[in-house]
Amino acid sequence: MIAQRKLTERLVLTMNKKSMSWWPLAPGQVAQVQVYDLATGKSTTIYEDPESVVEAPNWTADGQSLVINRDGDLFTVPASGGGRTQIDTAGQLGDANNDHVLAPDGKHLYVSENDGHIYRVALAGGEVAKMTDAADGLSARYLHGVSPDGRNLVFIGGPVTATLAPYNIYVLEMASGELTQLTHAEKRHDGAEYSPDGEWIYFNSERNSIIPGHCQIFRMRPDGSGVEQLTSDARVNWFPHPSPDGQKLVYLSYPPLTDGHPSNLPIQLFVTDPLCQQTTAVIDLFGGQGTINTPSWHPDSTKFAYVAYPVLHPPFVGQ
Repeated sequence: MIAQRKLTERLVLTMNKKSMSWWPLAPGQVAQVQVYDLATGKSTTIYEDPESVVEAPNWTADGQSLVINRDGDLFTVPASGGGRTQIDTAGQLGDANNDHVLAPDGKHLYVSENDGHIYRVALAGGEVAKMTDAADGLSARYLHGVSPDGRNLVFIGGPVTATLAPYNIYVLEMASGELTQLTHAEKRHDGAEYSPDGEWIYFNSERNSIIPGHCQIFRMRPDGSGVEQLTSDARVNWFPHPSPDGQKLVYLSYPPLTDGHPSNLPIQLFVTDPLCQQTTAVIDLFGGQGTINTPSWHPDSTKFAYVAYPVLHPPFVGQ
């Protein structure tokens, strides 16, 4: 019991995304990119890394590959299994965090760097463009969604970069550079993502909570109106992702009283309907930060990807 407690203490001393985007794996721990199939109710590991944390898988538009981040770089891995291939960013990026989203054109990737800015990257490599401007007064910008028409980015931002800061939700119209703040609250907002029809923005927030860290799932109209709370339970719920066909929603759920979205905890992924009224699947795993931060549904809505961080070979840590 003492040995297990010591191991657990080592694992939970990890970073929240608002300070670092990766952390060292513990001895015997691996990062596994898994794909959950709705029809079979089973998960399959398609990529395993025993050396470094990998995070936040996105499917490419053709459904053949997934994009992940690893040690500040971006990679693709084949959905059929196999090794990783680094995305060439022409030496312009190298400190990417777990907030990356595929563009609707299927050719580009938008990614947050730990310098606080958002960039557009060509999946084929070479082309990098900075999308945000320091003149907007923000220091922190964490991307979570792109509008279905490809015109707008929705991200989490604030004037300071700090762990567990009360970030709000912003929309950037890329053509004009116009920035709109959608929420105005001194409580955390995160995980903002468009519904596939563009009619809603889903997000998680503590806006109606009296317990620090008690995030629940919400949605609102793209102009910030019509806010609806979709979950109200004792668990701490993060990162809602609507399926491309608009029929399902998957979100990450922490144990009660979890503050923020830390790594290395026993968590659950809930598969439900867009209003969170009927849960159809619950996946138990060891993970959290990095597991499913950004959109991870397959284009045909039959499966989604996530990252688990199991300790396969716990070391002997003494009595």
